Amino acid sequence: MTKTTNKFAPEVRERAVRMVFDHEQDHPSRWAAVVSIAEKIGYVPQTLHEWVKKAEVNSGKRAGVPTEVADKVKALEREVRELGQANEILRNASAYFAQAELDRPFRR
Repeated sequence: MTKTTNKFAPEVRERAVRMVFDHEQDHPSRWAAVVSIAEKIGYVPQTLHEWVKKAEVNSGKRAGVPTEVADKVKALEREVRELGQANEILRNASAYFAQAELDRPFRR
């Protein structure tokens, strides 16, 4: 499993997204606003555009899976995977001990 590092603080993201929403009407298109603001604050326009789209999804203005739901699904998938591994370990242990019981001499 790889972990990505986030080099942008959440406050910085929120402010950049808010700037796009606030100044969108000053530009011919949203992309033009994103490019203009990204240049001023030193970000890559594609990154800022993704943040804007995610903010719209989270606020319900755009179709998609909100961040908190996606995080919950990811956590549940991880838990299911871990439980499957635990079940496999228990199944193997059970088979091992059952075989050991059969190998033992019979007592009367």
